[in-house]
Amino acid sequence: MARVPTAEIRALAGLLDDLDYYQLLEVAPEAPGSEVKQAYYQASRRFHPDAHRDLDGDDQKAMIRVSKRVTEAYQVLRDPRRRRAYDAQRAEDGGGNRLQLVEAEARAGEQARTEHEGATPNGRRFFTQARQALDRGDRDDAIRNLKMALTFEPANEHFKKKLVEAKSSPTP
Repeated sequence: MARVPTAEIRALAGLLDDLDYYQLLEVAPEAPGSEVKQAYYQASRRFHPDAHRDLDGDDQKAMIRVSKRVTEAYQVLRDPRRRRAYDAQRAEDGGGNRLQLVEAEARAGEQARTEHEGATPNGRRFFTQARQALDRGDRDDAIRNLKMALTFEPANEHFKKKLVEAKSSPTP
């Protein structure tokens, strides 16, 4: 792969905080995972510090910073859950700023927790009681608690799915 000019490395390192992950990898937001992967491999080869060992001081630090950001972008965009959280944050920010990997993971984790455990305190409480009832084999109590959880969160698809499963499970 052709050597990246030092001036380009410096310029890119200076722009990193203004670029979102799609811009950094040079892919469209609607790009499929395979295109993101290909763009990542091209960028990681192009900006890998080992390919520019002769750089010194600030230029080497800039190359390492770019390389790390390329990897960070790929870690977010390759994972559908992180990517959804990232895209949601980009929409809130107007698409201008990048989202830190840690933020994307936290948002994705919170979204998954909310979907599976409930978004409201009462929804979570009754869902937890339903799980405990299922664990001890009390199907009727589980159904009752799932119905209560759904009164607080009627749109929760995970609760609905668990209720259907509980109703269709054989009685002990």
